[in-house]
Amino acid sequence: MILANKIIEERKKNGWTQEDLAQKLSVSRQSVSKWESAGAIPDLKKIIQLADLFGVSTDYLLKDEVEKENTETICDTDCELHRVSMEEANAYMDEKKKAAPMLANATTLCILSPIPLFLVSTFNNGLAIGIACAILLGMVALAVFIFIKIGIKLSPLQFLEQEPFETEYGVTGLAKEKNQSYQEHYSFSLACGVVLCILSVIPLIIAGCMEASDYVCTLCLAILLILVSVGVNILIRVSTIKSSYDTLLQEGDYTKKEKRAKKKTETFTGAYWCLVTAVYLGWSLWTKQWDITYMIWPVAAVLYAAMHGIIKTIMKLDK
Repeated sequence: MILANKIIEERKKNGWTQEDLAQKLSVSRQSVSKWESAGAIPDLKKIIQLADLFGVSTDYLLKDEVEKENTETICDTDCELHRVSMEEANAYMDEKKKAAPMLANATTLCILSPIPLFLVSTFNNGLAIGIACAILLGMVALAVFIFIKIGIKLSPLQFLEQEPFETEYGVTGLAKEKNQSYQEHYSFSLACGVVLCILSVIPLIIAGCMEASDYVCTLCLAILLILVSVGVNILIRVSTIKSSYDTLLQEGDYTKKEKRAKKKTETFTGAYWCLVTAVYLGWSLWTKQWDITYMIWPVAAVLYAAMHGIIKTIMKLDK
């Protein structure tokens, strides 16, 4: 933990605002704000005053590796944590920013892939259905290629999302600043993506109410998937960038506790989705009803969320 974070933590433990701390140290509130955002470092005299106010040693404030007595360790066993440098942090955020549109577009390909099959299924033409199946598999294959390529590119820094770590001075302040400046865009884009996904069912509802023909219903289903793909594309773009800041700050889904929980559920996650994929392909190839079997994915996603929640609850009870 760096000096800026220690000042924030100790100030909040004492129930002080930045203004309160500033008055006790005879400085401006802006000075305290700069210390806590890692924009400036207090001089030696102020550090001694801070140590006295907080009831800690100056070593604790100044040295990242020095922890207070009886502080809970972040590792289950004694271990030396990787220290993330400013260069590594910037490289990680840059790579995630580059990967965001590629991940979003690859996911969009997967969502849009059944559309050609839906459109030709009503004609009951074997050749057309065969071509549509080939297009579906081609789009999915391209998406998988993109996922694998991005995974390989990000693999050297993947430990940030999987293992607890420490940051060198200035990294946390930089991540906080970027996170705060991105928050407004993230919130707006998140809302737009969710609204698009909700509105996507309107064409299908209208077609059902009007008792439209099968082909019109199929077109409405295609529109639904297009709207969903746009909404999901937006969500993935902004969430990927936001997750890079959360990872460096070790917040949200990337706290030390969540990382340990993910490690224990990785086997279940991998086995579950492999099984779902096998069932989907087997059922689709056997029945040739690709326009129906795709429904296994939303059902599997809901079941996964429920089962994952149950497993995490059991793990907590075991503890």
